[in-house]
Amino acid sequence: MRAPAPKGSPCRPGVLEGRARLMRFGATPSEAALWRELRGGRLGVVFRRQVPLLGRYIADFCAPGVGLVVEVDGPWHGPRERADARRDEALRRAGYRVLRLPAALVERDLAAAVARVREAVAGPRGP
Repeated sequence: MRAPAPKGSPCRPGVLEGRARLMRFGATPSEAALWRELRGGRLGVVFRRQVPLLGRYIADFCAPGVGLVVEVDGPWHGPRERADARRDEALRRAGYRVLRLPAALVERDLAAAVARVREAVAGPRGP
């Protein structure tokens, strides 16, 4: 049995992982389309999807080998701009680079979205 999370902890152990598992089964159309292009090491690195990070966030896609987080932002992210900026900063402090792609780009021009991910994969490592 795991001990309860300390007071002020962002999430009890296992809760974030459970949420991530549910999100993998409920991908948005844009996330599903991008995943088809990222899975299986097609860009030369291994991506994982709906990955719990830092004990409080779930990244849409993460390539741990190159320290890259890819987020697909739908229209609901507009009002969350400040929260997303705080999240991105926390991820950068932890050594991740963050690439945000508008869901509309993924849906309209998947090749362009994949090209942006490919550039980020090939780009400099580190925050």
